[in-house]
Amino acid sequence: MLGVYDYTVILTYISLMVSIGGMLFSLNGDCRMALVCLAISGLCDMFDGKVARTKKDRTEVEKRFGIQIDSLADIVCFGVSPAILCYRMGMRGLTGVAILLFYVLAGLIRLAWFNVSEEVRQDETEEKRKYYQGLPITSMAVLLPLLAVFKPMLGKREFMLSLHALVLLVGLLFITNFKFRKPKNRTLAIIVCVVTLAVLRMLHIW
Repeated sequence: MLGVYDYTVILTYISLMVSIGGMLFSLNGDCRMALVCLAISGLCDMFDGKVARTKKDRTEVEKRFGIQIDSLADIVCFGVSPAILCYRMGMRGLTGVAILLFYVLAGLIRLAWFNVSEEVRQDETEEKRKYYQGLPITSMAVLLPLLAVFKPMLGKREFMLSLHALVLLVGLLFITNFKFRKPKNRTLAIIVCVVTLAVLRMLHIW
């Protein structure tokens, strides 16, 4: 069979399938469950690299497959899926659609650039990457659920303005050349707790 099917990529596959479920929820108008799926996909993505690195005898093909499959899944999970969700949440005007198109394109460019630079980097060194270039596309799995928590505190107009601004800003940061330090284990634990609390809160107030 073509592809890799061991435990090093299982979280990536789960993330993708959960994200597809989230898109179906969005299409059916259940934005709350779509946000939950987005958050779960983000949590899977946070740890897929750590899981993959536990296998010390990975072949070069397996490593390169991991890079490619992760980015291919990411553009669906954190590019297309949030765009559909935000469209369903109200970004349906000309400005909103233009921002969503830009967001997905910026995410795609960011991931393609990461793949190229990561392959070059791995040819030069075996050290773990300490910094990202630009904002990781997974960030939307944290930022969008957090914004949703504040929806009841904002008026409809204020929430929609905030949603438009968030998607536009995040898209711009995808392709802005700055160093973003990879979060360490303590930071990841804090992010997991914050997102979990946001999702639990959102389930009660949406």
